[in-house]
Amino acid sequence: MSVSKRVRIFTAEDVAEHKSPANCWVSYNNKVYDVTAFLPDHPGGDDLLLKYAGKDVEEIMKDPGEHEHSDSAYEMLEEHVIGRLGTGEAVVSDDWEATDDFHPEDTDQAKDFEKNQFLDLRKPLLLQVWTATWSKHYYLQQVHQPRHIPYSARLFGPDILEVFTKTEWYVVPTIWLPVAINLFVRSLLQFSGPLPNFVNEPLLPIAALSTVPMSAVVKTMLSFFLGNMVWTILEYGMHRFLFHIDDLLPDHPLFLTLHFLLHGIHHYLPMDKLRLVMPPVLFSVLSYPFTRLAYLLFPTAMANGVIAGAFTFYVMYDCMHFALHHTRLPAYLREMKKYHLAHHYKNFELGFGVTSKIWDYVFNTVLPV
Repeated sequence: MSVSKRVRIFTAEDVAEHKSPANCWVSYNNKVYDVTAFLPDHPGGDDLLLKYAGKDVEEIMKDPGEHEHSDSAYEMLEEHVIGRLGTGEAVVSDDWEATDDFHPEDTDQAKDFEKNQFLDLRKPLLLQVWTATWSKHYYLQQVHQPRHIPYSARLFGPDILEVFTKTEWYVVPTIWLPVAINLFVRSLLQFSGPLPNFVNEPLLPIAALSTVPMSAVVKTMLSFFLGNMVWTILEYGMHRFLFHIDDLLPDHPLFLTLHFLLHGIHHYLPMDKLRLVMPPVLFSVLSYPFTRLAYLLFPTAMANGVIAGAFTFYVMYDCMHFALHHTRLPAYLREMKKYHLAHHYKNFELGFGVTSKIWDYVFNTVLPV
């Protein structure tokens, strides 16, 4: 079997999942074999094969004291080959330590692709993910091993599509802070009395601020602080249960591509300055169901205050996320920088908090740094 990019690439974990009489895989010499159909014909009996189902059989096949195999046996084995074992290098390590001046070396793109047969950083990435022949396990293994290049890798070929995948950090406060301010002011006025629809009189909130009573200010501030707390829960929950939905991710190109677009590319290229904050379109899509839910759960005045608080903390989150990767910071933020980078380089299954560790403590996912 020639090794090429089109060969199906599996991991030892993939092989280990197939260990029943109805679905029996083994590995040998870094190749993967589906020997289910061969079980009834195995000269040593199916019991011997099933004993090593889901395992590597190289040692046992070479052991003359256990079961000696002829050249024809190896030729027959080749008839059942379905792919190869991926042997990509590991970058993420439990002994990784962050330094204040941490900056990784650039990846040798040609050598990386030759060795790992994963993504060629010299070409647009998205089509490679869509047409890839890796298993889900190999994809997850590789996408969580960070690479580094001195520019933003291309996702698409055409520039008109590529422009929507990159976002400067200052775009986030430029777009979403005015939205949060407007919602906050509308909440103030709605706690004071009826307010025309935003589409009909968008500037009315600013003009009517002088009429707001103190009771409305208190109610809006309480709603705003509730929104702050809601965001911290959403930050943790979405990072852990949506962006890192690894175990539940179906082994299908569509879902691997969505995973790569949503968060995989950030773990694959964690220092890419133009992919550290959410593109406005993506945040609009992700936030829409939560804003609709807020309007269902709360009166409109309160909902606007809650959303304003959540959006304000979102802006803080994305700006802080950028800073954690690329900026020298004061003491607390330096601590959070080491904590967040450890999520990338030490253990991506822990340390989901970005702006704080509070929910990591609550849900026992604190990452020791």
